Amino acid sequence: MRLQSQGVSNGQIKPTSALGEFNNVAFVVAQMINKVQTAMLVRVDSVTNSGGVEAVGYVSVTPLVDMVDGAGKSIPHSSISNIPYFRIQGGSNAIIIDPQVGDIGLCIFASRDITRVKRSKKQSAPASHRKYHYSDGLYVGGFLNNAPTQYMRFSESGIELLSPNAITITAPSMTLNGTLTLNGSMTSTGDVVANGISLDAHVHGGVVAGASNTGTPL
Repeated sequence: MRLQSQGVSNGQIKPTSALGEFNNVAFVVAQMINKVQTAMLVRVDSVTNSGGVEAVGYVSVTPLVDMVDGAGKSIPHSSISNIPYFRIQGGSNAIIIDPQVGDIGLCIFASRDITRVKRSKKQSAPASHRKYHYSDGLYVGGFLNNAPTQYMRFSESGIELLSPNAITITAPSMTLNGTLTLNGSMTSTGDVVANGISLDAHVHGGVVAGASNTGTPL
């Protein structure tokens, strides 16, 4: 039954809400639960980081499920700012994949005010008495997004790494155990040593000095 005909808008209130003590209490409880935020899908509006080697940053997000008023009209949410986002990291080891504008992810809301913890990164008392509030959200990305064009893929056939751009590996040394197949050219800015023989400094025996060059490799 539509309550507008009785001069009451649609919402938590029902025709029986004012009939009896239980219904009165149930209405109040429903109103309180309505203020509790748990988790919702959101769209990323802005990001403080852009792939750099730096501390985990923050995002601004907009909830994707609109609010609805008593007349059934959809009301969009405003953007929520200063939301910490999730990174896979243990100690000083991390996989850096910062969110990007337009990403869809999940925002979960803490049961207490986390303002002081966000600021100090230490155990702290809550900064206020608020609970399950939009301001205390935490962003976890990767829901309902499009197919990637750059990725590391794990499957039964193995691990596939694909990038449309250059890949840079920086390490004091690197060890590869197994056969390497290279489809394409290789450029080295330093010496290459194969089985103890230097590409830069090796010499050929049995050659008489002169103006001619040796033949091509056999």
